[in-house]
Amino acid sequence: MAERLQHDEIAYYYDMHPTEEDLLGETAVHAALIRYLMEVLAWFFDQQPCAVHENLNFYQTPNWKEHPVAPDIAVVKGVDFEWVRSWRVGQTGPAPHVVLEIASQETWSKDLAEKPSKYAKMGVEEYFAYDPNERPLLRGGRRLFGWRLDRVSRSMHPLPLEPDGRLWSRHLESYLVSDRAYLRLYDRVGQLRLTRAEAEAEARRAETRRADAERRRADAEAEARRVETRRADAEKQRADALAEKLRALGIDPDQV
Repeated sequence: MAERLQHDEIAYYYDMHPTEEDLLGETAVHAALIRYLMEVLAWFFDQQPCAVHENLNFYQTPNWKEHPVAPDIAVVKGVDFEWVRSWRVGQTGPAPHVVLEIASQETWSKDLAEKPSKYAKMGVEEYFAYDPNERPLLRGGRRLFGWRLDRVSRSMHPLPLEPDGRLWSRHLESYLVSDRAYLRLYDRVGQLRLTRAEAEAEARRAETRRADAERRRADAEAEARRVETRRADAEKQRADALAEKLRALGIDPDQV
């Protein structure tokens, strides 16, 4: 029987035992993309309550033997991040607003065929799947897929790609754009969503550019002052020379 914990928490079997997907290997490109997206999302939601989880088990019932779904990335808005062992929808918090799955040879068919309905049943509002492999797994080369929940039918509706191949996420307030091994997020005006490290590096570069511009402005002003000084000196020299000539002619320059 399941071990009963405080606050109606359940010791789920698969929190302590691997699922079939847990036993699958993870490619370097798969791991790199998940790590990158986690960092982008963590920074994007840094100033608002949001829990962004990687490979966390999500459950829907108190059945301790329930088989979980464990999205590569799950975004739950409106709640603070906490280190939880697993997530019971409706008990720990709401269903994820956004789920992202990154393709692997072993899971891609399920990601596209089975998981949209699973996530719809859970109440996930947006689901995106992306293939970062050098050679796309699907014939035709399509990498990016998306679905959005229809609240009336409680089913996921596929999102058509825009003409340039991108998809809009309402909850991420971003366009999802294929970049081969990477999935990039852009705002409506085309600015790339950055990681904290990238944002801080960009801020340093901007400060360097500002300091350089300030230094160039100060140098230009100093040069302008030097030019004005040279002009004034030259004008004084011409006046002095003219005065000297007038005196040589017996004319007092002060009386001219």
